[in-house]
Amino acid sequence: MNFNLTKEQQALVEVAKRFAKEQLAPHYHAREVAEQIEPEIVQAMGAMGFLGPELPEQLGGLGTDCVTSGLLLEQIAYGDFNVAYVNLLTSLCGHVIAQHAAPALAEQWLPVICGGKKLVAIALTEPSTGSDAARIKLQATRVGDHFVLNGEKASISMATQADVAVVFARTGKESDRAHGISAFLVPMDLAGVSRLAHDDLGTRPVGRGSIFFDNVAVPAEWMLGAEGKGFVQVMQGFDYSRALIGLQCLAVARISLDETWRFIQEREAFGKPIAEFQGVTFPLAEAETQYQAARWQCLHALWLKDQGLPHTTEAAMSKWWAPKLSCEIIQQCLLVHGHGGYSNDFAYAQRYRDVFGLQIGDGMANIMKMIIARQTIAKYR
Repeated sequence: MNFNLTKEQQALVEVAKRFAKEQLAPHYHAREVAEQIEPEIVQAMGAMGFLGPELPEQLGGLGTDCVTSGLLLEQIAYGDFNVAYVNLLTSLCGHVIAQHAAPALAEQWLPVICGGKKLVAIALTEPSTGSDAARIKLQATRVGDHFVLNGEKASISMATQADVAVVFARTGKESDRAHGISAFLVPMDLAGVSRLAHDDLGTRPVGRGSIFFDNVAVPAEWMLGAEGKGFVQVMQGFDYSRALIGLQCLAVARISLDETWRFIQEREAFGKPIAEFQGVTFPLAEAETQYQAARWQCLHALWLKDQGLPHTTEAAMSKWWAPKLSCEIIQQCLLVHGHGGYSNDFAYAQRYRDVFGLQIGDGMANIMKMIIARQTIAKYR
């Protein structure tokens, strides 16, 4: 790996850093109260090229590498963890659409998604199928030149705000498991689509919720890829998004550490700054060490993807470790701030609630460890 940024990367990162500091960070709590991400913020990110930058230019991206996409998402998450979900979903869904949609369909949707004019979601999880995603029951029945969708998706990020969703439905028998699942690009304004918001502990601006499909007719040409191949498509996409999620979570750890290192030099106890007490600084030193290691793990996974090399193991490592570590670091920073940190005068409580959700979503830690173990056993077989 080359750890040096190019001039182009540095310029993009600096623009994103300023945007996050000026436009995102000051309104982090206000977005939680409003339970919404302002459309103008999303459009501004699209105009500056922050959304799906790794996608081809003809489809609305910048044609950058995946490492650059991760670095931009990291800066956005530093300002507002929840806004960075837009970056994450654009890259994850954009990857699936660009590779598997009919050219006309990709050209219709991706430029407006990357431009921040439309929001996209990925609808895989169902009420009775979380980690065992191959058991999905939402049915897609062929009727002439359409598929008719019936069923429910649950725990979907951006469910209440998305304009279109990559929806996974069963076109084969339930006994086919993964081999009977297909993917469709479904506009959320079709007849028969309804939505319900979840009352969540955190990430309230993301609008996580359920999407219901009641005899929703979707043209057959809106299928993504071949029939029965949808599950394979999304699993490949998750190898990418899991590394991005790691950087998204670690950005919140980073801003918490930045604030805390400054705070301990200003706060005094027993006649001197608390920065002079090893009981204060040693836990922060440990956090810095672990943060750096986890961040490089995420960047390494993205670098491997850019090289066209296998990165399933590295992505799974990023996904289980980074959210857990970030929560631990946020908690430590809160404790250093004492009773003040426990109040909403600081952002630590909101950050902890927001980041904790990604210890659950997009693959829980034990599922990631199963993937790592399976891949490693195969290497030594």
